[in-house]
Amino acid sequence: MQVANLKITKVNEVESGTSKAGKAWKKLTFVGETQEQYNNLYAFELFGEEKVDNFVKYNKVGDVVDVDFNVSTREWEGRYFTSLSAWKVFKANAEAAQVPSPADDPANDLPF
Repeated sequence: MQVANLKITKVNEVESGTSKAGKAWKKLTFVGETQEQYNNLYAFELFGEEKVDNFVKYNKVGDVVDVDFNVSTREWEGRYFTSLSAWKVFKANAEAAQVPSPADDPANDLPF
């Protein structure tokens, strides 16, 4: 799934720890809003050292981003918990600015 043009409104502190298997982990939660009238507030989780470090390095409160994410729900003792797990965060319209238009290629400038 994707949310486009999300304005980052809050970035929580990075959480870290060690799993039962002895592996280190990092997690970050950030909140953003869209301009939609309803259902415009999202809280995303980023899990993994590389994703967290890249987010912190390239994003800050006030930035407008597009977020690709998965929705996951877990059950624990009869209660259900849903999370939005972001797996790609990039500046809004960044891909459109990087992809050149075929009309810009002089090789495509045919006389007919």
